[in-house]
Amino acid sequence: MFKKILFVIVILLIVSVVPYTVYGLYKPLPDGVSYEGDIHHVSNVEFIADLSYEKDGERVRDHQIFDKVIEMVEEAEEFIVFDMFLFNDKYDEDKDYPEITDRITKALIKKKEESPELEITFITDEINTTYRSHPSKHLRALEENDVDVILTNLTPLRDANPIYSGFWRAFLSVFGREGEGWIENPFSENAPKVTVGSYLKMLNLKGNHRKVMTTDKRAMITSANPHDASGYNSNIAFVVEGNIIEDILQSEQAVANFSGGKQLPHYQDSSSESGDINIQLLTEGKTREHLLKEINQTDSGDRIYIGMFNLADSGVVKQLVAAAERGVDVRMILDPNETFFGNENIGIPNRPVAYDLEEYGNGNLHVKWYNTEDEQYHSKIILIERDEMSTIIGGSANFTRRNLDDFNLDTSLKVEAHNKTEIVKEVSHYFQKLWNNDEAIYTVSVDEYLEDFSEYKKYLFRLQKKTGLTTF
Repeated sequence: MFKKILFVIVILLIVSVVPYTVYGLYKPLPDGVSYEGDIHHVSNVEFIADLSYEKDGERVRDHQIFDKVIEMVEEAEEFIVFDMFLFNDKYDEDKDYPEITDRITKALIKKKEESPELEITFITDEINTTYRSHPSKHLRALEENDVDVILTNLTPLRDANPIYSGFWRAFLSVFGREGEGWIENPFSENAPKVTVGSYLKMLNLKGNHRKVMTTDKRAMITSANPHDASGYNSNIAFVVEGNIIEDILQSEQAVANFSGGKQLPHYQDSSSESGDINIQLLTEGKTREHLLKEINQTDSGDRIYIGMFNLADSGVVKQLVAAAERGVDVRMILDPNETFFGNENIGIPNRPVAYDLEEYGNGNLHVKWYNTEDEQYHSKIILIERDEMSTIIGGSANFTRRNLDDFNLDTSLKVEAHNKTEIVKEVSHYFQKLWNNDEAIYTVSVDEYLEDFSEYKKYLFRLQKKTGLTTF
């Protein structure tokens, strides 16, 4: 009798959960997601790199990205649109970080006070309210000063975590997320407590991971979060002008549409384009399509440089190995996954990937670790150098399944230009400086974090990839 009851329960669970699981993995994307913009021709792309590094025994923080953000806010005349993943000041009190979130909040409020007619829209992820479990003082301050705040509705996005997501949608999503929480906040013991419903949604592990802003003058695509506990991370950013701003607005309108937001402004300047640099906006899975195509088209004598916070996508890794076998010089600078906002991390996913690359790669494939201390090498950028022309892809997308396979929302910029152009020379110099440790210690050898690499971590990483129970 017991076996029959157990059998019936299992069947009911399967019937209830499997449809949600399959639909969550393959359901149609919201309109405008996985966006590929037009190719635009410009004469200049500005490259900015935030770097934390060691020099003469001291830790140096050389950061300019959010100085540029403030400058762009101040020069705007018609509109400002932000879409930023992390925007909060939650961290343990024993740490000391720059007050980036407060700085951006005050700059936007000041701008709105000076120019009441200027439209400001701030799109962000539910993570900043711990999935609507409590208010955000910074978002509330923006709203109180007539800034339109949009919390991204993550429900229409696909589910990357099939084992949990189907069960959550079938049985757990009914738990309310607003109200008095009693569970300790996973991001900081000093942050507001979390409700059961919010905690359960957090475990579904998906988000609006974009990091982009635009005004009527210029736009920035970056890997940097305006988030206090990310304040010392090393990051990259591109600043662009021209008609690509309308592409950015269209990609952000898609998020506003399925998140209950309003109509965003349009970019009014329709002047003809001229310049020898091609730029293109890519979001979500379109980044992966272009990335794989560009790597696949490399040949002997070409060079690939990668600077990456998380590298785990099997397709990308296989293409890099294949490129190295064709004679392409592949050099990767990876975050050692040693710390997570000052707390200890276990080295996944980058160390298992580096271990496999070292074991199965050839002499053309090289890995180094960024020399982190209490921060992350949070950049997401690839440079493909050919004899005359080079390709750069960079932005918010890690090279992982979650960031490249239409699960998270992410924004990247693709740049194609002659090797003599300033943008190519700057990005190439960035990689060479880090790789060669010019005048400072930026990177360390791959052995630095693989000497004590355990079999346990290797198998844990593979289990996580198979099951989808992971953040990468």
